[in-house]
Amino acid sequence: MTGGETLLAVLCGAAIFIGLLGVIVPILPGLILSWAAVLVWAIFADRGPGKWVVLGVATIVALAGLVAKWVLPGRNLKRNGVPNLTLFAGGVLGIVGFFVVPVIGLPLGFILGVYLAELARLRNAAQAWPSTKHALKAAGLSMLIELAAGLLIAATFVAGLILT
Repeated sequence: MTGGETLLAVLCGAAIFIGLLGVIVPILPGLILSWAAVLVWAIFADRGPGKWVVLGVATIVALAGLVAKWVLPGRNLKRNGVPNLTLFAGGVLGIVGFFVVPVIGLPLGFILGVYLAELARLRNAAQAWPSTKHALKAAGLSMLIELAAGLLIAATFVAGLILT
Protein backbone atom coordinates (compact mmCIF):
# COMPACT_ATOMS: atom_id res chain seq x y z
CA MET A 1 0.00 0.00 0.00
CA THR A 2 1.27 3.46 -0.85
CA GLY A 3 1.28 6.36 1.58
CA GLY A 4 -1.81 7.84 -0.04
CA GLU A 5 -3.68 4.54 0.16
CA THR A 6 -2.72 4.14 3.79
CA LEU A 7 -4.01 7.62 4.57
CA LEU A 8 -7.24 6.87 2.69
CA ALA A 9 -7.71 3.61 4.62
CA VAL A 10 -7.05 5.32 7.96
CA LEU A 11 -9.45 8.18 7.20
CA CYS A 12 -12.18 5.81 6.01
CA GLY A 13 -11.61 3.59 9.05
CA ALA A 14 -11.91 6.64 11.30
CA ALA A 15 -15.16 7.62 9.56
CA ILE A 16 -16.52 4.11 10.14
CA PHE A 17 -15.55 4.35 13.81
CA ILE A 18 -17.25 7.75 14.11
CA GLY A 19 -20.29 6.22 12.41
CA LEU A 20 -20.36 3.48 15.05
CA LEU A 21 -20.19 6.14 17.76
CA GLY A 22 -23.07 7.89 15.98
CA VAL A 23 -25.16 4.76 16.46
CA ILE A 24 -24.54 4.79 20.21
CA VAL A 25 -24.90 8.56 20.62
CA PRO A 26 -27.51 9.38 17.99
CA ILE A 27 -26.13 12.70 16.79
CA LEU A 28 -24.72 11.49 13.47
CA PRO A 29 -26.34 9.18 10.91
CA GLY A 30 -24.08 6.32 11.98
CA LEU A 31 -24.92 3.57 9.54
CA ILE A 32 -24.99 5.90 6.55
CA LEU A 33 -21.65 7.44 7.56
CA SER A 34 -20.06 4.01 7.87
CA TRP A 35 -21.38 2.96 4.46
CA ALA A 36 -20.27 6.26 2.89
CA ALA A 37 -16.73 5.65 4.19
CA VAL A 38 -16.65 2.32 2.36
CA LEU A 39 -18.00 4.05 -0.75
CA VAL A 40 -15.22 6.66 -0.64
CA TRP A 41 -12.63 3.92 -0.14
CA ALA A 42 -14.01 1.92 -3.08
CA ILE A 43 -13.96 4.96 -5.36
CA PHE A 44 -10.46 6.18 -4.53
CA ALA A 45 -8.51 3.04 -3.51
CA ASP A 46 -6.41 1.25 -6.09
CA ARG A 47 -7.34 -2.24 -4.93
CA GLY A 48 -8.73 -3.92 -8.05
CA PRO A 49 -12.22 -5.23 -8.65
CA GLY A 50 -12.49 -6.74 -5.15
CA LYS A 51 -13.16 -3.30 -3.71
CA TRP A 52 -16.50 -3.24 -5.55
CA VAL A 53 -17.46 -6.55 -3.97
CA VAL A 54 -16.66 -5.02 -0.58
CA LEU A 55 -18.86 -2.02 -1.41
CA GLY A 56 -21.65 -4.33 -2.60
CA VAL A 57 -21.59 -6.34 0.63
CA ALA A 58 -21.48 -3.14 2.70
CA THR A 59 -24.44 -1.77 0.72
CA ILE A 60 -26.52 -4.90 1.29
CA VAL A 61 -25.69 -4.88 5.01
CA ALA A 62 -26.51 -1.16 5.31
CA LEU A 63 -29.84 -1.50 3.49
CA ALA A 64 -30.81 -4.57 5.51
CA GLY A 65 -29.86 -2.78 8.73
CA LEU A 66 -31.84 0.34 7.85
CA VAL A 67 -34.94 -1.67 6.95
CA ALA A 68 -34.71 -3.94 10.00
CA LYS A 69 -34.07 -0.96 12.27
CA TRP A 70 -37.51 0.44 11.41
CA VAL A 71 -39.56 -2.70 10.77
CA LEU A 72 -38.79 -4.93 13.77
CA PRO A 73 -39.17 -2.37 16.59
CA GLY A 74 -42.23 -0.84 14.90
CA ARG A 75 -43.91 -4.23 14.68
CA ASN A 76 -43.28 -4.83 18.39
CA LEU A 77 -44.70 -1.42 19.29
CA LYS A 78 -47.86 -2.00 17.25
CA ARG A 79 -48.28 -5.39 18.88
CA ASN A 80 -48.08 -3.70 22.31
CA GLY A 81 -50.43 -0.86 21.34
CA VAL A 82 -47.98 2.04 21.41
CA PRO A 83 -48.97 4.58 18.72
CA ASN A 84 -46.56 6.46 16.46
CA LEU A 85 -47.67 9.77 17.96
CA THR A 86 -46.23 8.65 21.29
CA LEU A 87 -42.84 8.03 19.66
CA PHE A 88 -43.05 11.38 17.92
CA ALA A 89 -43.65 13.10 21.28
CA GLY A 90 -40.69 11.23 22.74
CA GLY A 91 -38.51 12.28 19.82
CA VAL A 92 -39.49 15.93 20.10
CA LEU A 93 -38.85 16.06 23.85
CA GLY A 94 -35.63 14.13 23.30
CA ILE A 95 -34.39 16.79 20.88
CA VAL A 96 -35.41 19.57 23.25
CA GLY A 97 -33.75 17.72 26.12
CA PHE A 98 -30.53 17.36 24.13
CA PHE A 99 -30.20 21.15 23.93
CA VAL A 100 -31.37 21.81 27.49
CA VAL A 101 -29.16 19.17 29.12
CA PRO A 102 -26.43 18.21 26.62
CA VAL A 103 -25.99 14.51 25.85
CA ILE A 104 -28.05 12.98 28.69
CA GLY A 105 -31.01 15.23 27.85
CA LEU A 106 -31.72 13.21 24.72
CA PRO A 107 -32.60 9.92 26.44
CA LEU A 108 -34.20 11.70 29.40
CA GLY A 109 -36.35 13.83 27.10
CA PHE A 110 -37.33 10.77 25.06
CA ILE A 111 -38.42 8.85 28.14
CA LEU A 112 -40.32 11.83 29.55
CA GLY A 113 -41.97 12.56 26.20
CA VAL A 114 -43.14 8.98 25.73
CA TYR A 115 -44.40 8.78 29.31
CA LEU A 116 -46.28 12.08 29.11
CA ALA A 117 -47.83 11.17 25.74
CA GLU A 118 -48.97 7.81 27.08
CA LEU A 119 -50.23 9.43 30.30
CA ALA A 120 -52.28 11.88 28.25
CA ARG A 121 -53.59 9.11 26.00
CA LEU A 122 -54.36 6.50 28.66
CA ARG A 123 -55.14 8.85 31.58
CA ASN A 124 -53.60 6.33 33.95
CA ALA A 125 -50.04 6.40 35.28
CA ALA A 126 -50.03 2.66 35.94
CA GLN A 127 -50.80 1.96 32.27
CA ALA A 128 -48.51 4.68 30.89
CA TRP A 129 -45.33 3.21 32.36
CA PRO A 130 -45.57 -0.23 30.64
CA SER A 131 -46.11 1.54 27.31
CA THR A 132 -43.04 3.66 28.06
CA LYS A 133 -41.00 0.51 28.76
CA HIS A 134 -42.14 -1.00 25.44
CA ALA A 135 -41.03 2.17 23.62
CA LEU A 136 -37.65 2.06 25.38
CA LYS A 137 -37.19 -1.59 24.44
CA ALA A 138 -38.04 -0.76 20.83
CA ALA A 139 -35.52 2.10 20.81
CA GLY A 140 -32.89 -0.23 22.27
CA LEU A 141 -33.64 -2.92 19.69
CA SER A 142 -33.36 -0.35 16.91
CA MET A 143 -29.98 0.75 18.24
CA LEU A 144 -28.73 -2.84 18.51
CA ILE A 145 -29.79 -3.62 14.95
CA GLU A 146 -28.02 -0.51 13.64
CA LEU A 147 -24.91 -1.25 15.71
CA ALA A 148 -24.77 -4.84 14.44
CA ALA A 149 -25.07 -3.63 10.84
CA GLY A 150 -22.37 -1.00 11.45
CA LEU A 151 -20.04 -3.61 12.92
CA LEU A 152 -20.65 -5.87 9.92
CA ILE A 153 -19.78 -2.97 7.62
CA ALA A 154 -16.59 -2.37 9.62
CA ALA A 155 -15.69 -6.07 9.41
CA THR A 156 -16.37 -6.05 5.66
CA PHE A 157 -14.09 -3.01 5.27
CA VAL A 158 -11.27 -4.64 7.24
CA ALA A 159 -11.70 -7.87 5.23
CA GLY A 160 -11.52 -5.77 2.06
CA LEU A 161 -8.30 -4.15 3.23
CA ILE A 162 -6.78 -7.55 3.94
CA LEU A 163 -8.06 -9.50 0.94
CA THR A 164 -7.81 -6.97 -1.89
